[in-house]
Amino acid sequence: MTDGTQRAHDAGAPKSAGAPAGVRGWRAATEEALYGPRGFYRRPEGPAGHFRTSVHASPLFAGAVAGLLCRVDEALGHPPELAFVDLGAGRGELVAGVLAALPGEVAGRTRAVAVERADRPDGLDHRIEWRTEPPPARRGLLFANEWLDNVPLDVAATDRDGVVRQVLVAPDGTESLGRPLAAAAPADAAWAHRWWPLPTGPDGRPAPGLRIEIGRPRDTAWAAAAATLAAGLAVAVDYAHPRTARPPYGTLTGFRAGREVPPVPDGSCDVTAHVALDACALPGGRLLAQRAALHALGVSGRRPPIALATGDPAGYLRALARAGEAAELTAPGGLGDFTWLLQPVGIDDPLSD
Repeated sequence: MTDGTQRAHDAGAPKSAGAPAGVRGWRAATEEALYGPRGFYRRPEGPAGHFRTSVHASPLFAGAVAGLLCRVDEALGHPPELAFVDLGAGRGELVAGVLAALPGEVAGRTRAVAVERADRPDGLDHRIEWRTEPPPARRGLLFANEWLDNVPLDVAATDRDGVVRQVLVAPDGTESLGRPLAAAAPADAAWAHRWWPLPTGPDGRPAPGLRIEIGRPRDTAWAAAAATLAAGLAVAVDYAHPRTARPPYGTLTGFRAGREVPPVPDGSCDVTAHVALDACALPGGRLLAQRAALHALGVSGRRPPIALATGDPAGYLRALARAGEAAELTAPGGLGDFTWLLQPVGIDDPLSD
């Protein structure tokens, strides 16, 4: 960040005095803005009306997840009932695509479950069960694509003296600084100390305006989700950052109609932040870049041989289109930069070499 940008950031940093009435922490504000009675995710258009995920980019993604489910099925010894749980299912696009991509015999044993707070959409495949919580004691694959980034969290920031304080927000998005985090929320302060260490200056204090997105609720949510599996694999996919390279000013932002907008917790936009997936990981879990995960599942952006254009022009064009879609899913700087958290439960990692 340049000096000019830093000064602009400092000028716009939340102030610790003069906070407007009715402010609250970002976690409570986001919870209501996204999931309340008039929340953003209650809208009929669903997430696909506002942003494009890997699921919407290409059916190759659902095909790859179906391939992963088949690997889990093999690791489990082909149980009579195989679960596929789509956690944060949106309008059921991924779970429907996985069912369509599965071999017939595996599809016949698969119990497909979409987990979402919004109401079941019209026209969804009757084989898909719609729930607000993951079903317990299942054997199979739990897949959470861009779910953890919408688990609401609180934010903290350093004041002019380098003291870490709660960040409060009004419904119009105006921020102010609240109490010191260590006094107001000791468990959050302990999480921040362990997982989001702040750089300090020569005086031993962090600079003003640094931000921490407190991922403790996401750790808890992921542990609870993985615990619903009796055996199998839990996978979380999100934009992430490691402990050694946390963004100094955070990642909290909004999205509406395909555009990034300021995060205003009034139900008018998505409110999201990248995920500290390394903090979420349970023992035995590991992180993998999406491009590596999809390559291991056979998704490649390699162009088809040009000779195919002569012998089978239509087949060549189809293969070329698939290669373009695969390249988008695995592209550095784009969807390929998503991180997969793989959490095996009672089986070996099905994507290990």
